[in-house]
Amino acid sequence: MGRLFMAIGDSFTEGVGDWEPRLPNGVRGWADRVAKQLSKADPEWQYVNLGIRSRRLKSVIEEQIPVALELKPEVITFYAGGNDILEFRKDMKQFLGQYEQAVDALVSTGAKVLLFTGFDIPVHPVLAPFKRRNWRFNECVRQLAELYPDSVVLVDYWNWEVYRDKRMWDIDKLHMNRAGHRYMAIRILEILGYPHQLVFDPFGAADRVGFWQATQRDLEWLRQWVLPMFGRRMRGITLGDELRPRWPEPMYPAKGMKKQFRKRPKSEEPRHLRNFEIR
Repeated sequence: MGRLFMAIGDSFTEGVGDWEPRLPNGVRGWADRVAKQLSKADPEWQYVNLGIRSRRLKSVIEEQIPVALELKPEVITFYAGGNDILEFRKDMKQFLGQYEQAVDALVSTGAKVLLFTGFDIPVHPVLAPFKRRNWRFNECVRQLAELYPDSVVLVDYWNWEVYRDKRMWDIDKLHMNRAGHRYMAIRILEILGYPHQLVFDPFGAADRVGFWQATQRDLEWLRQWVLPMFGRRMRGITLGDELRPRWPEPMYPAKGMKKQFRKRPKSEEPRHLRNFEIR
């Protein structure tokens, strides 16, 4: 197999927030953008993206990491754990131990492995207790990057001030929007030292929102996004239950990603996505 870029993880990797009905699962995301730029520099690059929204670390380890061990990519991006952190009862010591084992397995492939810290999103006080878990997770990620200096590349997303701008986030406030995904792709390509043609357009002036309007928006956000999310968790269901990985087999981005998706049989797409009902 030639050069292979593999992205594994959850909604962050899948591309949620960067909505695009002409691509698998109705999203595009930073990983597709990175893959496309790699292919422009070298058409022999292949790409696999196994990320599925709402996946916990255990599922990523069981479903996705074995594929990486088999295919042995040149570059692997790995982000998982955000959904675990948001669970009400979570043994963080056990969780971080599983994460460390996952990284060790990925490093054993000989690939360059990109690890991501989780961004410290300014959230409503209702979610504030979960932020401390994120801080602990980030410290673990940084320590692993120091442990494997020759194999692991740290993408310290937590330190990037640009993501403190609300215009980098989708309406749910938990996923990057198109601007956020584009900027992430640019930074990853720069960190890896690969050439690219992506441009990040600076924002215009931000909208000013008064106290009462901001409060109303927060209440609407809680009603539309936070409460349904925790409701699904209590029922044991997720938004990714019916989804397949977006690019489960090695494909050549240079041959056109939208073109290749159009050739897929409609039967391969989950029923609720066939009419692009992606949210």
